[in-house]
Amino acid sequence: MKVTQEKLPASQVGLDIEIPADTTKKSYDRVVSQYKRSLNIPGFRKGKVPTQVLLNRVGAERIKAAALEEMIQDSIEQAIKQESIDALGNYGLKDSFEELVSRFDPGQALSFTATVDVPPEPTVKNYTGLHLLAEEVVYDPAKVDDYFEELRSEKADLVPVEGRPCAAGDTVTADYTGVLVKDGTPETEPFEGGSAEDFQVELTEGRFIAGFVENIIGMEVGETKTFPVTFPAEYGRTELAGQDAQFTIALKDIKAKELPELDDDFAQAVSEFDTLEAFRVSLEEQGHEDAKAATKSNVAAAIREEITKCIDVELPKTLVDREIEMMLTQTAMQLQQYGIDVRQVYNEQNLPQLRERSRPEAETKLLQDLALREIAKLELIEVTDEELTERIAEVTAQFKDDNDIDPDRLAEYVRDDLTTQKTLDWLEENATVKLVPEGTLAGDDDDKAEEVDASEATVDVTPEADAAE
Repeated sequence: MKVTQEKLPASQVGLDIEIPADTTKKSYDRVVSQYKRSLNIPGFRKGKVPTQVLLNRVGAERIKAAALEEMIQDSIEQAIKQESIDALGNYGLKDSFEELVSRFDPGQALSFTATVDVPPEPTVKNYTGLHLLAEEVVYDPAKVDDYFEELRSEKADLVPVEGRPCAAGDTVTADYTGVLVKDGTPETEPFEGGSAEDFQVELTEGRFIAGFVENIIGMEVGETKTFPVTFPAEYGRTELAGQDAQFTIALKDIKAKELPELDDDFAQAVSEFDTLEAFRVSLEEQGHEDAKAATKSNVAAAIREEITKCIDVELPKTLVDREIEMMLTQTAMQLQQYGIDVRQVYNEQNLPQLRERSRPEAETKLLQDLALREIAKLELIEVTDEELTERIAEVTAQFKDDNDIDPDRLAEYVRDDLTTQKTLDWLEENATVKLVPEGTLAGDDDDKAEEVDASEATVDVTPEADAAE
């Protein structure tokens, strides 16, 4: 088979392929034979149908198209192997498939041009002596006290409350009914999942849909209250997103938390330590380590952002599309952890928009990864066998109950991860890094983060899976 290569922009290689005449004839005859064996035509046994009868029944163009599709796929794979091309698995055709079908004459040579994506060839420069700004995360001693209070709240006993309205922090039992409001008029039937009896909810402001908990606070046992709410625009259930609704709550019971004493007995109940002081010291040490790790992560993020200015490369579409799909898969897994029905988000209408929205982030990540990989090659940064073995042992210990781990893929992943980390460390050592107070560089990102937190906080109306989701 005759093949001519041509280097193209966007990390592509053009292949001018000529399929020999005998190959086109054999492929066509093979498809004809397959149709003869599979079709039921009255008056003929399978495999004994005359070719002309078959062509009249199926259509000559359809058979030529089937043969051509098989030939193109096989010839491209053969050309890639023959020319030792490191293809990424995606190919395109210069001419339309319909045009190739019209040109296809079984028993005659057929030429066509295909393009295949190949790994990019990046160049990096000016990556030493970077000037970076990164936020320094400083350990906050108050976080230990906050953590203790969270633990006390988790371990608290619920005791009945009498003689007062419910307050923030209480846990109440109530019946509720929720209906949508259309043009200012409440519907007569609850929306799906919009009613429940004897559901319990802890009255923490901002935990559910805005206004839901806030309207319950102050109610007394036996009281019934009706109030309006609006589902967030980014609500997990698309049929409720942005909708006005009305809830009717009948309060049946109020319980308050009775917190345990913060002493050695408490420390023994919630930790491996015998004394509260030992528990506190451990948490403080961990807090310092976490702050250092967070600062290091901020520096790494600053390096990643800066090295995108140091790389010159054309990203092949195949790599970008793969990165987008990987990002969407990771997001889907996170949504499932929040209890969101992924099918409601990843549907035929939303997926194209989600892919396009993810494209800039995917391209940026690819630029960063390619730059780090190229810098590692230029600076001869490698992972030793000892480092690899030690890290594999650590990862394996974390997943010791998982028998589906592929050791070769794990070793490849660990080697890449360690190489990336060593390259980031090298760049940090050869850069000028100025640490600034936490929050200094956040800017608009803080507002975005708050928006995300708010949407996640209002995914469910109630904490129960069978309540108003």
